[in-house]
Amino acid sequence: MDDVFGQTGALREAYGRVDWAATPMGPVESWSPTLRTTVQLTLQTRFAVTTFWGPELIMVYNEAYVPLIGDKHPAALGAPAAAVFPEIWDTIGPMLTGVLAGGPATWSQDLELFLDRRGFAEQCYFTFSYSAVRGSDGRVEGVIDIAAETTEQVVSQRRLTLLTRLTDALSMSDDPQRILLAAVGVLRAAPRDLPQADVLLPGVSAAGARLPAVPPSVFGRQDLVVEDWSGRTVAWLRLPTASPRRQQPVLVAELSPHLPVDEAYTRFLRLVGAAIGQAFDRAQARQVERRFVELERQMSEALQRSVLTEPAQPERLQVAVRYRAAVEQTRIGGDWYDSFLLPDGGLALTIGDVTGHDQRAAAAMAQIRNLLRGVAVTLRKPPSAVLGELDTAMRTLAVTAFATAVLARLDHTGGPQTLRWSNAGHPPPVLIVPDGTAKLLRTRPEVMLGVSPDATRTDHAITLAPGSTVVLYTDGLIDRRGELLDAGLADLTTALTGTQNLTAEQVCEHLLDRYAASSDDDIALLVLHVPDADATALPAAST
Repeated sequence: MDDVFGQTGALREAYGRVDWAATPMGPVESWSPTLRTTVQLTLQTRFAVTTFWGPELIMVYNEAYVPLIGDKHPAALGAPAAAVFPEIWDTIGPMLTGVLAGGPATWSQDLELFLDRRGFAEQCYFTFSYSAVRGSDGRVEGVIDIAAETTEQVVSQRRLTLLTRLTDALSMSDDPQRILLAAVGVLRAAPRDLPQADVLLPGVSAAGARLPAVPPSVFGRQDLVVEDWSGRTVAWLRLPTASPRRQQPVLVAELSPHLPVDEAYTRFLRLVGAAIGQAFDRAQARQVERRFVELERQMSEALQRSVLTEPAQPERLQVAVRYRAAVEQTRIGGDWYDSFLLPDGGLALTIGDVTGHDQRAAAAMAQIRNLLRGVAVTLRKPPSAVLGELDTAMRTLAVTAFATAVLARLDHTGGPQTLRWSNAGHPPPVLIVPDGTAKLLRTRPEVMLGVSPDATRTDHAITLAPGSTVVLYTDGLIDRRGELLDAGLADLTTALTGTQNLTAEQVCEHLLDRYAASSDDDIALLVLHVPDADATALPAAST
């Protein structure tokens, strides 16, 4: 073979079979120095290069160029470009002839071409440049093509973008029907990879895909089946989920007729399936979690409300109570209120809050509330002594909880009403005097219940004039995330100022209307109102 073909490598035999004399290029020995040099340069480089020579653009290419044209080799060697690439000639023909006519070099990046190189119109992407080859007289004698196929990069990036959109769409929902609709919506917006797609759920399917309503009758041990269906290539993929196999959803998709069903394609299908399967699993887990949380909440709230009995309602007094669970909270805490008559005719009033928000807190609340009742009725001592004995009882009976509380005793003999109270680390009560002024009944801070049975407890007393109101509450009423407690207390006194003409019931509703919607904690309220002498007591409050 002529020295011009000395660098053909694996193409040596193919070059030897070409009758160059029968081509427009003529016998090799007649080739011009420019042609010889160009062919040698083409064959020596390891980059994909082809030379299109003469008016007919006869093709001469190197070994690296062969994978780009696939089954067109070896017939393309020594053949006119128009005959080799009829399916894309409308695109590349004007570019080649333009350079051959003396026009500028071309540059194409990631150009989409549907190339028939494996028996079908395959979607391919190329980055390439056509440059003129000039003879010694300056005339353009041919065109040299330096090319790189970028199909894998372009398709991979396209599929990655689709997977990202799919993941984003599925992350926002935990309802199976919405997941199905979101997944199908994203997949059907990607016709280059999935001309049609559907997700089949037991008894549910997105409409409009015109794909088989059921997967192949037998998957066997395979989770992915690809078959011809009415002249189209269809894939059925059993989605990987934690649900029983008979409940597993199935992705059914028509595959692109312009892409090979290779490992990259099936890997892409599996990634799509994994994203959808994980979304279904996440939805199922969230639903189970919500059911569990709701059941826990119902049980805790039932326990809490079962011990929050209706308050005692002595004559000539109004006592109103409210318990409001937090809107956003998933578990019940240990807030409580109580109002009961003592053996000597006094009225005990208490508000408290066990630390924590779970069933243990609710159970501890019930224990502490009942212990407090028993100690108060049996001991018949001032509030400070009752709280001290309650601390001892909690320690003796192993009630391992901490709680804040205010215990008050009202002696209502028909004359001046004296309120005595002791505060175990709880927010201070609010007193509304008959002229409408609201003030906090602040006292020296004392430790909460459950810390030490030897803690010092102190009694405090005030006289309630007719028309006075006392408000006991838990911190859910005033404590707001990111705000100082003093700011909440100041706002509470402002909210209660001028409410001297409201009944105890109306004060409760006034406070809940103002604060309940913004609270992220439970709220317990107990309001005592001492009406004027001619006022009529209201019926018992509802909880």
